[in-house]
Amino acid sequence: MHDTLSYYRTNGDIPLLRQTIPAHFSAVARKWPENEAVVSLPQSRRLSYAALAEAVDQLARGLLGIGFAKGDRIGIWSTNNIEWLLLQLATARIGAILVTINPAYRPQELAYALKRSELQALFIIPSFKKSNYVEMLAELIPEIRRQQGVEIDHPDFPFLRRIVLYEPQDPEQSERTYPGFTLWQEVLAAAEQVGGEELERIAASLSDREAINIQYTSGTTGFPKAVLLSHHNILNNAYFSALAMGFSSQDRLCVAVPFYHCFGMVLANLLCLSVGATIVIACEHFNALEVLEAVSTERCTALHGVPTMFIAELEHPRFGEFELGSLRTGIMAGAPCPPALMKRVMTEMHCPQILIGYGETEASPITHLTLPDDSEDHRIHTVGRNLPHQEVQVVDLDSAEPLPLDTIGEICFRGYHIMLGYYNDPEATARAVDAQGWLHSGDLGTMDEQGYVRITGRLKEMIIRGGENIYPREIEDFIFTHPKVASVAVFGVPDDLYGEEIMAWIQLHTNQTLEEEDIRQYCRERIAHFKIPRYIWFVEEFPMTVTGKLQKFRMRELAMEKLGASG
Repeated sequence: MHDTLSYYRTNGDIPLLRQTIPAHFSAVARKWPENEAVVSLPQSRRLSYAALAEAVDQLARGLLGIGFAKGDRIGIWSTNNIEWLLLQLATARIGAILVTINPAYRPQELAYALKRSELQALFIIPSFKKSNYVEMLAELIPEIRRQQGVEIDHPDFPFLRRIVLYEPQDPEQSERTYPGFTLWQEVLAAAEQVGGEELERIAASLSDREAINIQYTSGTTGFPKAVLLSHHNILNNAYFSALAMGFSSQDRLCVAVPFYHCFGMVLANLLCLSVGATIVIACEHFNALEVLEAVSTERCTALHGVPTMFIAELEHPRFGEFELGSLRTGIMAGAPCPPALMKRVMTEMHCPQILIGYGETEASPITHLTLPDDSEDHRIHTVGRNLPHQEVQVVDLDSAEPLPLDTIGEICFRGYHIMLGYYNDPEATARAVDAQGWLHSGDLGTMDEQGYVRITGRLKEMIIRGGENIYPREIEDFIFTHPKVASVAVFGVPDDLYGEEIMAWIQLHTNQTLEEEDIRQYCRERIAHFKIPRYIWFVEEFPMTVTGKLQKFRMRELAMEKLGASG
């Protein structure tokens, strides 16, 4: 740590892993063959590490058998299930690049993802709730309704060769809805064409520095970018996160975050598999009741989620019915974590070692975690310190020079975890990662003399009201302390006099009521007058991404429409 400037580096006593994902997974499976690797409650299925390794190898040989190889881009458009996990590991086994696609996408968004990553194969489920994936694909590629073979040939998607259909409840019994789909069982049957020796030869030829995953940024603003990540990036990030949590082969993680996002794929799936722990799939898509049931019945020791998920669980009418005493730890991340919520999770959910995580997809994703032995202040008011073998600094917005301690600036990262780049987009990569290798996060924060980082907000979320820089996170944390407030989002809206004014959307606890003036009175004499929201709306829910991130740009749009109409 530099004496005066906001810079921190952790080396760590444990060296970085120098293995590919399949090499590390194979070693773990041999060490704990009988351990439960994955439990999928929606599918009523369980696989040991030995059974999972066998199923992964069969699918990997099947992928080779239908013509896919190292470097090919294979996508999955699905909710959480065992087949998703199998494809994650099977693509890594042959060196193909797994492209994870948001299951909430509609046809136009899917088309963008297919083109942006030059996808060559796509695995899908038939449907989930109101999303009919088969019909949406048929809308994009009408030929699959009537073509005779399963090889895709469409001018809008010149790289796409196959679409594979499977049913999570019974993938072996999928029906060919249209002639243009390949079925899951046909991929598995193709494994007979490839011997185990050939698979081992291919796996042994892989390098841990090669690309293994394309993750799309969550897209709360603008078009999502295709983030290219390597074995080295995500395996080490998962492994060192597991070590920070004190995770072992005896732990059981309740997974409610989506697999398609780094939180699910890296910090849930890969984290567990890196140490021989058990993945418990609680639900296909987040459901607070199913999460509570999973923790109770499966005696889970850990639970991940974004703040909105933990709020939904705590506020569920049946919360008190469930025995949650098995919980010990977990990660809350993906959005600002209010201190009052952290305290409730520690006490009411019996999760004393819950950690705050911070990072971004471009950083594989975790850069910072609090630790169980951190002080209470650090555990609930900071995002902790950076993981081993990483560097972090807080820099001036104009000069990019490191700032003094406890000074607000942009947080930047450097180390093994920084992405290979945005796929086929060197210009965007150069804007995100500077010539010295620093990834510029776009987040504002401060660093203290011990290296602990406090997030004050997003660079683009900063409100400038009459020349005053206002950070929404500070106001959100304060309003959240009101006993009747369950969740809050603060953002700026245009104003002719001040440039911007402050708006707060507030969700109350069940059966609670408040008036706008109640909130303003609560703020008076507790925060500066210019930080008190001019506009206060009480809402039932917030616009969100599928990962639970608040879409403030959408709130701003809705607010501007209503304010404009009333003005």
